[in-house]
Amino acid sequence: MLEFNFTPFPVIETERLLLRRVTTDDVNEVFELRSNPENMKYIPRPLSKSTDDALKLIAEIEDKIDTNIGINWGITLKDDTKLLGIIGYYRMQPENHRAEIGYILLPEFHGKGIITEAVNQLIKYGFEDLKLHSIEAVIDPENFASEKVLQKCGFVKEAHLKEVLFYEGRFLDSVIYSLLNSK
Repeated sequence: MLEFNFTPFPVIETERLLLRRVTTDDVNEVFELRSNPENMKYIPRPLSKSTDDALKLIAEIEDKIDTNIGINWGITLKDDTKLLGIIGYYRMQPENHRAEIGYILLPEFHGKGIITEAVNQLIKYGFEDLKLHSIEAVIDPENFASEKVLQKCGFVKEAHLKEVLFYEGRFLDSVIYSLLNSK
């Protein structure tokens, strides 16, 4: 079984991006990300209603890092510290050498290749540093932009689960994409 250790926190750089720890200084951007109905359209989680909700999310992110059960990074441009999004590994399965990747980005930065760049770097981190065998992503089947990102990054569709999630009074489908470590 794998053992994860996120101390010291791994700051990751790409050509354009800095993936860094999310802090309470990011509260307004986290609130902006999680309170926007369009941004949360494909994420079955309640909208943030206040900066207190955003602070609770930041505390949850921090707790998962401290207990080594999950890790999230704030996405910023190298020349600007403003948080543009969050990306990370959720539902880590050390016994299966597998983890789920997830991400969210402010709408004004959609379509600029930011998530693709960040996902590619997290794939490298997941396989090389965490020693994962596989990475999965669970998305809404209507989230074509996320599907396109995953396909660009080499993920393949594993399953389309019908009405697998009950959220806000209705059943939702989920699509699972995965990527195996080929080394």
